[in-house]
Amino acid sequence: MKWKRSIKGSALSLVGFLLSPLSGWNDLFVNVPLALAFAWVISLFYPPAFSVSFILGYWMTNVLGLILMQKGGEALLSENPGSYNRKKLIQDLAVSLAYTIAIALLIKFKIVEPLPNYFPDR
Repeated sequence: MKWKRSIKGSALSLVGFLLSPLSGWNDLFVNVPLALAFAWVISLFYPPAFSVSFILGYWMTNVLGLILMQKGGEALLSENPGSYNRKKLIQDLAVSLAYTIAIALLIKFKIVEPLPNYFPDR
């Protein structure tokens, strides 16, 4: 049974690391595209929500990554992993806040925009 816990913990940690803000290189290739796809889907239904949904999508990927890393590490290191508590959530949100500021700047300076803005009408 220990090997199952090790495989599960390793998989959760790897996916969490790829989504987390701790691996800064991945933002351009993982988090930003996921958040942008989320924002595009939301903006198809309500275009003014693009900016908010892009930031929200980015937050969700980062927080999910931190949570998965936490759970994966606990599965690897502990026979009886604890629950994810409020203190851990607050820490994960604080780390994500720093990266969210960067995403807000990308939107403000129009580096990323809603999908139709990339294809102007002719």
